Amino acid sequence: MPPLSNLTEDVGQDDHQTGSLRSCSSSDCFSKVMPPRKKRRPASGDDLSAKKSRHDSMYRKYDSTRIKTEEEAFSSKRCLEWFYEYAGTDDVVGPEGMEKFCEDIGVEPENVVMLVLAWKLDAQNMGYFTLQEWLKGMTSLQCDTTEKLRNTLDYLRSLLNDSTNFKLIYRYAFDFAREKDQRSLDINTAKCMLGLLLGKIWPLFPVFHQFLEQSKYKVINKDQWCNVLEFSRTINLDLSNYDEDGACFSWQHVHCRQWTRNHQQRANSVTC
Repeated sequence: MPPLSNLTEDVGQDDHQTGSLRSCSSSDCFSKVMPPRKKRRPASGDDLSAKKSRHDSMYRKYDSTRIKTEEEAFSSKRCLEWFYEYAGTDDVVGPEGMEKFCEDIGVEPENVVMLVLAWKLDAQNMGYFTLQEWLKGMTSLQCDTTEKLRNTLDYLRSLLNDSTNFKLIYRYAFDFAREKDQRSLDINTAKCMLGLLLGKIWPLFPVFHQFLEQSKYKVINKDQWCNVLEFSRTINLDLSNYDEDGACFSWQHVHCRQWTRNHQQRANSVTC
């Protein structure tokens, strides 16, 4: 254990050191710790110009993004203005307006995609779009300009590849094409609509079409119309699975089946 005298001396030394720290002013202490502050150099004209240019560039980028977003968002007002580019004073797009409309979107009036579009608009009369049909349908498609609809055409065509959607469109086509005071579809219109819907996807359609051409039938009712689709989906190309006694198909298909077989036999005899 050290002598008391030594402890006294140590304490004295600490007090002396502490006293020296207390005698140091705060400004002197910080001046030793912190580096001297440099004076800010005034911005030159070039620096201010560069800064302003950056700000302008950022604003233009933001503004163009905002404008682009507004253009992409659906606008009922813009959709209404678009409608009146084709509609007459009766608030209906008629044959003349429809012709111009088809020309603008780059589609022939007879193209099947126009039938799909009419289905999406739930149009009631062939060759006509009412204001209500237009607004409701185009809102569901989020189309308010010609360009947007052009970009949607592939989507509309793709709906035909889904069997459920195709069946809905096929059934819709009957009511869409028929005269509203008639319960049946006249045979000429039926042949055109069947060709539009089945002509490219049903291998037996050319034969079926010839059968209709040579038949004496004047009209097709809705049950017969729907049965044609089922016939095209379920019956083999050689008609081997066709059941004459089955009740699922109409008289028309019985006649068609016999006519088709006779036609095939004649074709085979010519080939031989």
